[in-house]
Amino acid sequence: MYFSNNGLLAGIKQRAGRGFIESREPVDRTLYVRLDKEAIVPMADYLFNQVGARFLITAGTDRRQAHRGYEINHIFAMDEDHGYVCLVAEVDPNDAKIQSITPVVPGAGWSEREFQDLIGVEAEGHPDPRRLVLADDWPAGVHPLRRDVAYDLKPPADEGARVQLKEPPPGATVLPIGPFFPVLEEPAQLRLFVDGERVVGCDYRGFYNHRGIEKLGDTVLNYNEIPFIAERICGICGFIHSSCYCQAVEVAAGIEPPPRARYIRSLMLEIERVHSHLLWLGIATHIIGFDTLLMQSWRIREPIMWLCEQIAGNRKTYGMNIIGGVRRDIPKELHPKVLDVLDKIEKETLAVADALPGDSTLMLRLKDVGPLTYEHARAMCAVGPTVRGSGHPRDARVDHPYAAYPELEPKVCYHDEGDVLARTLVRVEETFESIRQIRKGLAEMPEGPLVTPIEDEIPAGLEGISMVEAPRGEAIHYVLTGDNNRPERWRVRAPTYPNLQCIPAMVQDQEIADVPITLGSIDPCFSCTERVEVVDVERAQTRVYSNDELLALSRGKSERRS
Repeated sequence: MYFSNNGLLAGIKQRAGRGFIESREPVDRTLYVRLDKEAIVPMADYLFNQVGARFLITAGTDRRQAHRGYEINHIFAMDEDHGYVCLVAEVDPNDAKIQSITPVVPGAGWSEREFQDLIGVEAEGHPDPRRLVLADDWPAGVHPLRRDVAYDLKPPADEGARVQLKEPPPGATVLPIGPFFPVLEEPAQLRLFVDGERVVGCDYRGFYNHRGIEKLGDTVLNYNEIPFIAERICGICGFIHSSCYCQAVEVAAGIEPPPRARYIRSLMLEIERVHSHLLWLGIATHIIGFDTLLMQSWRIREPIMWLCEQIAGNRKTYGMNIIGGVRRDIPKELHPKVLDVLDKIEKETLAVADALPGDSTLMLRLKDVGPLTYEHARAMCAVGPTVRGSGHPRDARVDHPYAAYPELEPKVCYHDEGDVLARTLVRVEETFESIRQIRKGLAEMPEGPLVTPIEDEIPAGLEGISMVEAPRGEAIHYVLTGDNNRPERWRVRAPTYPNLQCIPAMVQDQEIADVPITLGSIDPCFSCTERVEVVDVERAQTRVYSNDELLALSRGKSERRS
């Protein structure tokens, strides 16, 4: 096997010493190394800072039913070698602590805060151990991803809880943006610390509506139901997540989708990229007040949405992916229509792209704004156009080939400047590259079946990792197979997750007016909210309505109208 023979495993064994327990490479180029928990930090340091591996995500799993305690799995990508290395440690439930790797891998900060919240394993030495996912009034000691916690648990709020806020620097003023973001119209709060018009620091608070999708995956849904909820993780990148999940299960179980299914997945992924980048271009220019381009880019985008409806029956949430392949074809008689739409989009997008550099006002709002250095992008494990705009040619379609991308041969688009303009140009160039790949895929699509039949039940205890390059950056899905025709653990990381961690550096020393477009330049995706905070100006009081109260208000208003 690749990593067992190329010297990497030998290097890990040598440095871990007695902390090394065992290793296995169940799939070529995917190495799992089980270590004593005391050896995790030096091995993470070795992989990230010496070998050059890239941190992806941590999967915390409650394996007490298998008499294995809590399992912490730090997943790294070996991009040059097209593979993955996982550092796995078992944590005793009676001493639920493990040393934090964030001091040596800065981009692991949120992952460790998340397993503190959801699994209940403390990351000792974490530089910012505040809650991340759980609400501030969530009762202490209740960790939702433990196996003995019901998926529909609604615990009473801790009335004595305090909001955990980061203190501003001395002399700075706090300027809150959110939690209802005025342009993106989604829930996130950015507390800016400002000195006059200059940003001197910030604190991010998100996860206002954590939907518990991973919990549903290991308690209620079976393997072939999960793709349909995975597609609803993101309103734009739906096909990405269903593809990524299906591929993780297929890797774990050794299922090979038919060639035609692989091509259809790649074509739908690139169609999704085209309409996502055009959507983003409109929103980004709207943020800076250039609504003419908002109208133009959304007008250009609309025909590809109609095309999606012709292919799948829906403009979004296509419902095409299942384990082993796809449920719908792109028949040959539809190919001329696809090509015609692409021709029109390419021509009109080219006119927009040619006009961008000549607009001096636009350049003033984009160039040298929201800088993200090459070094910080790597330290925080940024992905997608955000990292490619900082000089990193990282693209999962090339670094970790999947579906039909080995045949489509994607070109990686990247720029070195690290500002909002660079991230904009990456997306514009990728739009044309996606159109080229769709044309190539249609011309070369093989005949044959759409799905590989699964004759036997998927065994428990298998692991699979999948990476798919979404328009915003790579999505990661990790699956540990279980009993009852469902995963024991399903871990999801969307591309916005690592990119949001770059925002404090990107807005540091920037003007307040440039913060919205800096945040918008990573194309953030927040979850829709079910909470509303109402401010009574006359009484100087606030109140948070529950979901049931909002539903009752909505129905009452509808009844009065009728």
